[in-house]
Amino acid sequence: MKCPFCGAEHDKVVESRTTNEGEVIRRRRECETCGERFTSYERVEPRASFVIKKDNRREPYDREKIKKGLLRAVEKRPVSLEKVEQVIQNIERKLPYNNENEVSSDQIGLLVMEELEKLDPVAYVRFASVYREFKSVNEFVEEIKTLRE
Repeated sequence: MKCPFCGAEHDKVVESRTTNEGEVIRRRRECETCGERFTSYERVEPRASFVIKKDNRREPYDREKIKKGLLRAVEKRPVSLEKVEQVIQNIERKLPYNNENEVSSDQIGLLVMEELEKLDPVAYVRFASVYREFKSVNEFVEEIKTLRE
């Protein structure tokens, strides 16, 4: 692994521990060239190889896209980065795959909304407004009414 400080490829693992119910391994590393310490995380790659978009295009599954959408939804909300990571893990655990290890973007979006509804109602409405492409304030009001019920 390359050192983020000097770019050297030789480091040693100083400490390892599991986090998030054993699904992630956190490793503290020390660069053997410059002596700086940094952290790396290891997780099992999700089974999905491709995401089928609404227009039937296929693109490689990208965990970072889900993370960016979640971070945008929880911006300025009392939600930690750890909670966001946990939500992503929950989503990846629930992803329904077809025979070609593909999953639709609709299925991912619904799982994101399901997780956000439990996590933070404001973040949920923010995400829903983009995902469902709200065109008016009335659509916001209807979603909030549904959320309250």
